[in-house]
Amino acid sequence: MQPYELSLTAAADRIRTRQLSPVELVDSVLDRIERTEPHLRAYVTVTADRARSSARRAEQELSAGRAAGPLPGIPMGLKDMIDVAGVATTGSSRVREGHRADADSTAAARLTAAGAALVGKTHTHEFAYGLTTPQTRNAWDQERVAGGSSGGSAVAVAAGAATFALGTDTGGSIRVPAALNGIVGLKPTYGLVPRHGVTSLSWSLDHVGPLTRTVEDAAAVLAALAGDAPRESASAPPPSTDRQPDADMDLTGLRVGVPVNYYFDHVDPEVEAAVRRAVDRLAELGAHLVDVEIPMTRYIQAVQWGLMVPEATAYHERTLRAVPERYAADVRILLEAGELMPAGDYLRAQRARTLMRRSWLSTLEEVDVIAAPTVPTTAAKADQPTLTWPDGTVETVSDAYVRLSAPANITGLPALTLPVGHDRAGMPIGMQLMGRPQSEAVLLRAGHAYERTGPPRTLAPVGGTAPDGTAPGGPAAAVDAMTLL
Repeated sequence: MQPYELSLTAAADRIRTRQLSPVELVDSVLDRIERTEPHLRAYVTVTADRARSSARRAEQELSAGRAAGPLPGIPMGLKDMIDVAGVATTGSSRVREGHRADADSTAAARLTAAGAALVGKTHTHEFAYGLTTPQTRNAWDQERVAGGSSGGSAVAVAAGAATFALGTDTGGSIRVPAALNGIVGLKPTYGLVPRHGVTSLSWSLDHVGPLTRTVEDAAAVLAALAGDAPRESASAPPPSTDRQPDADMDLTGLRVGVPVNYYFDHVDPEVEAAVRRAVDRLAELGAHLVDVEIPMTRYIQAVQWGLMVPEATAYHERTLRAVPERYAADVRILLEAGELMPAGDYLRAQRARTLMRRSWLSTLEEVDVIAAPTVPTTAAKADQPTLTWPDGTVETVSDAYVRLSAPANITGLPALTLPVGHDRAGMPIGMQLMGRPQSEAVLLRAGHAYERTGPPRTLAPVGGTAPDGTAPGGPAAAVDAMTLL
């Protein structure tokens, strides 16, 4: 196994026991970036010199017998919405050409203090305002979308071009690309991870969180990120419970809510089958399954757009008027639409959000976790604008992807996605677990227990051949869904 193939937890353990050098790990990941970028285009900027410097520093600390932090030289990618001093933060947009951050974001500073080595800034759908990241390709099939808006971060992790990465999630932008690329994505409770120094899309919906290979890795990154921050307008103090999952796979006593409405409506049959098998696996591990009805479903997408559109337009107001031609057409249309939205509609969306959050919290008094598909279908073809369901319903790809992830943003509740199989075309399928505010420990425990009972995961086959000798992408590129479950 090459160093770039290691999970964060495995790599950190080998580094601490001196079986692996941080320099060796970083060099391996940088080499992987060089080999995969022509196929994937996950990165805006690669910071090779900075990464090697961080790795050497971690190696020196270890050689001197000092602790090098919980992430000693671990290669990370940061979504190009997250400031790092002296490094460009462009939002993958021509609007920000030439911009360099003056200071580290709180998230970047905390990860650097934990020992992580920045290998680069990853592509986003322009200013995080979209669900496909059009300039980046899916790690499993380069003819398909990466998902968004944290598409570059998800693809880099799935391909071994970063050991972990950070993304932002306003309507599903961590979980959607994580699910479409077969990795783990965690959207924490609103305010748990500081957003100072992170370019905003929609201030009341934005979250920062990790994209990783495993649930255990996500817990390790969250431990380095989470905590109160005085400079935050919305900051949640960390809970007293430990979020690190243990080796116990017994879920006895855990109440898992299975939606009887909304979350399995207009969902691809292969996705539904894989998620229901995963839910049954949780039951085999001791969880008690409870049917739950999702409240206020008819308002979900209206509230999501009613909050996000005017808040995004307010943030971009000056540049939209000064240099509108520098925005991509799809983003410019949405920003201009925000200028036409009446204040009354925004206030009604705020009121509806309050009612929706109360209703969800009431539902979560009956269960500990709600388990559902992360997205209703796997990664679409890059040139595919819409989906048509068997009953004739047509929706855009972006609307389909945001439909199941938006509730956790509206309510601010934590949500974890993890891979639970592949469809017949070899594309990954994700299941999301949602819980009460600051119940990350519960979600991570359930996800970790599921993960430990399945077969080992492999990186996406990129720029070479799959284990069976076939070309990457397409039906033979992944193990069949049934064998993964």
